[in-house]
Amino acid sequence: MLLKLLGTLLKSLIGGVLALALLGAGYLMFAYHFTYSQGESVGFVQKISYKGWLCKTWEGEQVRALSVVPTIPEKFEFTVRDAAVVDKINQHIGQKVVLEYEQHRGLPRCFGDSEHFVINVRLAPG
Repeated sequence: MLLKLLGTLLKSLIGGVLALALLGAGYLMFAYHFTYSQGESVGFVQKISYKGWLCKTWEGEQVRALSVVPTIPEKFEFTVRDAAVVDKINQHIGQKVVLEYEQHRGLPRCFGDSEHFVINVRLAPG
């Protein structure tokens, strides 16, 4: 009788763990593939680096001046997944660029340090 009870408890525990794993995987798939917001950011890329202990990602900072009057610049932190986009950013270092991004909320840090993922870069007009 005790062995039967232990067997039932073990099956229930394994089923619960599998259900939690499937729910977690479903959440990650949703957060990774659907964007919370999309937009563009204009400014000068200050830094881009490949970093991380286990999960290496391209992380960068763009400095955005809010007005023509000298003020404290705002930093826009971003992550880049595509090496071709990193190459474009490196080609335009020191120039004013437009970063097109998608925002993904709720992803673990292994996907990137920021929730803004740059998908394209182009020179800013004028």
